[in-house]
Amino acid sequence: PPAGRGETPGAVRVGTVRVPGAARVPARLPLLDAGHVHLSGAGAVGGAAVAAALLLRSLGRADPGTVRLFGYDPEHLGGGLAGFAPLGTAGLLTFVGPGGLGRLLDDLVEQIRRINETVLAGEYRSLREMAAATGRRPEPWRVAVLLGGDELSRHERGQLDRVVRTGAACGVHLVVRGVPVPDDPTVTRVVVGPDGARVGGPPGLPVTLDPPPPATLVTETCRQVAARVNAGPPPAPFTDLLPPPEQMWREDSSTGLTAPIGEGPHGRPVLLNLGDYPPHALIGGPSGTGKTNLIFAWIGALASRYSPAELEFYLLDFKEGVSFARFAQGRRDPSWLPHMRLVGINVNTDREFGLALLRFLAEELRRRADAAKKHEVTKLAELRAVDPTGHWPRIVAVVDEFQALLAGRDVVAREAADLLEDLARRGRSQGIHLVLASQDVRGIEALWGRPALVAQFTLRIALPKALRILAERNDAAQSLPRHHAVVNAESGLVEGNEVARIPSASDWDAWSELQHRLWRMRPADAKPARLFDGDAIPRLADAPDFRALTPPEGDGVPRSPVALLGEIIDVQARSAALRLPRAPGRNLAVLGTRVDEACAVLDAAARSLARQHRPGTARYSIACLDPDADPAARELYADLADDAAWYDDETVPELMAETAAALDRPGTPATPHYLLLYAVDAAAGRLAARVGGRTGLEHLRRILHDGPERRTHVLAWWRGVARMRVDLGGPAARTDQIGAWVALDVQGGELGSSLYPGSGGPDWYPRPWRGLFFDRAAHRTGQVIIPYGPSA
Repeated sequence: PPAGRGETPGAVRVGTVRVPGAARVPARLPLLDAGHVHLSGAGAVGGAAVAAALLLRSLGRADPGTVRLFGYDPEHLGGGLAGFAPLGTAGLLTFVGPGGLGRLLDDLVEQIRRINETVLAGEYRSLREMAAATGRRPEPWRVAVLLGGDELSRHERGQLDRVVRTGAACGVHLVVRGVPVPDDPTVTRVVVGPDGARVGGPPGLPVTLDPPPPATLVTETCRQVAARVNAGPPPAPFTDLLPPPEQMWREDSSTGLTAPIGEGPHGRPVLLNLGDYPPHALIGGPSGTGKTNLIFAWIGALASRYSPAELEFYLLDFKEGVSFARFAQGRRDPSWLPHMRLVGINVNTDREFGLALLRFLAEELRRRADAAKKHEVTKLAELRAVDPTGHWPRIVAVVDEFQALLAGRDVVAREAADLLEDLARRGRSQGIHLVLASQDVRGIEALWGRPALVAQFTLRIALPKALRILAERNDAAQSLPRHHAVVNAESGLVEGNEVARIPSASDWDAWSELQHRLWRMRPADAKPARLFDGDAIPRLADAPDFRALTPPEGDGVPRSPVALLGEIIDVQARSAALRLPRAPGRNLAVLGTRVDEACAVLDAAARSLARQHRPGTARYSIACLDPDADPAARELYADLADDAAWYDDETVPELMAETAAALDRPGTPATPHYLLLYAVDAAAGRLAARVGGRTGLEHLRRILHDGPERRTHVLAWWRGVARMRVDLGGPAARTDQIGAWVALDVQGGELGSSLYPGSGGPDWYPRPWRGLFFDRAAHRTGQVIIPYGPSA
């Protein structure tokens, strides 16, 4: 059976020996942590059996991966160790070719020097003593199997002598046949004959050798060991990263953030630092190598040490998935991580949300820089010292699969890259730290064109098989086992490598206990993080801006009613708002063929307007001209009750004529009138007829032109830009009476210069349940919005 953790496998059996007056007892040869074995004699087959038994039993009694073999077999070119070849797939067997003995001995001597200098470091006399005292063995056993060869050179004899004298204390051992080995107390000599073997100096103790292990047993055992090693060691417990409960939230972040990410090869914690240096981190690794788990582990280690007053998190995940959602308040679990201010999930098609986060961080950077300038300081630590009552926590913004934000050559990618570069360059001094992660090498390549940006990410974390995270000639990540990472705070240079074993932190059971503990410790005024789910449709009733709407005191009407159209893709849960004062052009056009989305925009606008008017103080004329929109329009009509009137394709000409006639009455109407027109272009035939001396379309144009100044506003859905232009008077008609619009499945080029400033139209690429909102009176560029879902 394998030895326990930190325990030596001990001496290895090779046969039996007769003790006078007793039965035969096992004959064992000291090897691992004890010495070296030299085989000689005429029994070549027996010698091979002894070597095979020594190696197989050493492998079988040690933990998988803790014994590494080096084979030097120049005569048979590795054939003497053929059964052990499967170990090579796990890096546990290295064959040395003819002429390579000198290099092998040099490497073993270097390993002995390194272990004495950096591992034992004068505290322990041997790895065996260290393992007994600490319960940990930081180094594997290294066994060099030397099977013959040419006469040794003077240098090789000297190196072999050093290994013999000093190797056993450092776990470096020799099993030798056909190569002279100097006498030393650590060398056990075995002379093998046709009928048995003698162990020790002449005449030696007679030993009856065990039968040689079957070749199939050797091969199968080695395959199993290799499979266990290739699977990687199990992750360490998540609790290894956490301080004791009574020490949580005791750290100060003034000068930086420090937390362990895992255990190093020598049992010491590997620390991650974010501060003035290194300021930002880059994480990379292919799918399935533990990127999300590493992020969870790092967040947990930080959140348990620093309070929400010291540290805030902003998380954004561009890939599909909801793993980050657990940090926010959920329906099933009411807890949340108190440090978390923003969690964005499923934003793979909403790059605008990533851009909104960068804009938010840029504004926070400006706010902090202004405060620092006011207090005549330059760094966050200095600002906190001179302004102790201010709220200046360090901010860590994590963007997973960040390359999606930089994809393409549109305005979003260009602005995002500029903001990233500015935040990376200036954020360090004001305590704003970026952590960018990617599983795709293209994500990393997206940065290489901006060397000034890449240079700021001096902390690099490479998971197994990660490419282009570390420096060009640093391939340490290629041989990493599972649950490990290379941590490098020197921009990926080889000398900065540290290997950490990462605990399991991403499963719910591991995380839940910590989150609930920290949630119970939260400040009294703590609020849940803003959760943005790109796959979820927001509800108007849940919108903070909608809940804040109220009618004015008394029986009056609001001076500037607000129509809410959808949720802005933004860090804050804000609504896209269209103000409808008594001013020219205060009308809305919804453009596109998506019935549900068009109805949702008009529905939200009407309901938000109704929330600002007491019953009987506003009129709503609903004209539904598309049968597919009828259910939604009917529901709105029913909810608006006595303030609403219903029109269809037969009665809509009367609505236009009556409304236009009302504009000629003297004085300003006391009651606002909102025309909600569903698929108005479908009534073009009906509106072509004359009513009161003018066609219905002429009445509509008059209402659009003159109505807003008399508290009459049109909120209409056209199923295409070209159809709207026809209704407004043709291609050359002016469109300034349409002061605002929401484009659905309409390409940016169709909107043209008459509806959008500049030439060519906006950079807008339609996608389901998204719209582009533009208000001539308020915007320089369009806002991407999410129409509100059903009001129920």
